Amino acid sequence: LNNMEYMSIFGFLILMPLVIRVRGINIDVNQEASFDENYVVTWGQDHVSKLNQNKEVQLSMDHNSGSGFESKNHYGSGFFQMRIKLPQKDSAGIVTAFYLTSKGNIQDEVDFEFLGNREGKPIIVQTNVFTKGQGNREQRFVLWFDPTEDFHAYGILWNPYHIVFFIDNIPIRVFKNNPKGISYPSKPMQVVSSLWNGEAWATDGGKAMINWSYAPFKAHFQGFSESGCHVDGLNVCGSSTYWWNTGKYVGLSVSEQKDYENAKTKYRNYDYCSDHTRFSVLPNECQWN
Repeated sequence: LNNMEYMSIFGFLILMPLVIRVRGINIDVNQEASFDENYVVTWGQDHVSKLNQNKEVQLSMDHNSGSGFESKNHYGSGFFQMRIKLPQKDSAGIVTAFYLTSKGNIQDEVDFEFLGNREGKPIIVQTNVFTKGQGNREQRFVLWFDPTEDFHAYGILWNPYHIVFFIDNIPIRVFKNNPKGISYPSKPMQVVSSLWNGEAWATDGGKAMINWSYAPFKAHFQGFSESGCHVDGLNVCGSSTYWWNTGKYVGLSVSEQKDYENAKTKYRNYDYCSDHTRFSVLPNECQWN
């Protein structure tokens, strides 16, 4: 593991020779799953390379195709994390994605989308939450590091209380499950990662086109172990028998709350709940999130 990586959202990382400690939970690094145990390539097969004894995957994109993979299992709750290194140099128009989705036209979905940029300009991270096919809940952040130089950890906690987006152990966004009739993702979802052509919208509103002289564009992924409740008819995925559903994870800790407020203040550069031009009446969940 890299010192900048983490395996949990619930406390600072403590590196040890073979074990990482996750707020009372020990995970043996040597037991990290290979890609084929929990994931399968779904498209662009010729643009996918498995590296380091299947503990790392490289997705590439050129004129002909991008590429992607997804989890074999569907989940009803959990903590989902991927360590990602984004394409280098001029990546304008390129989208690297890591997200949960139920698919279909009325999907539930929880997104990390990394919007490439001209060389030397910051890469933007866009987060979004879809419920019953309705998205338009974007929040965007400028990263405080260069995501093309090394792997960084991006995590999504999804439990009955809230969805929390994390970057390197720092919570950047919280979407609460409020009982007052506000829709909340509840359909079984898969974990999906992809590298694709988003030049129609991703960079400067679609003004910055892909510079194909830098192709093939390459993104790298690590961390294929799973911490999620399988939806198979036997499991109650809201049960507190799963560590991510216990009382510890109903809200952020004091230190996490401080990190969250700092991230919002310093790095968030767009919030749909502040966009009065786009919404004459702000969505109902904005008062809770």
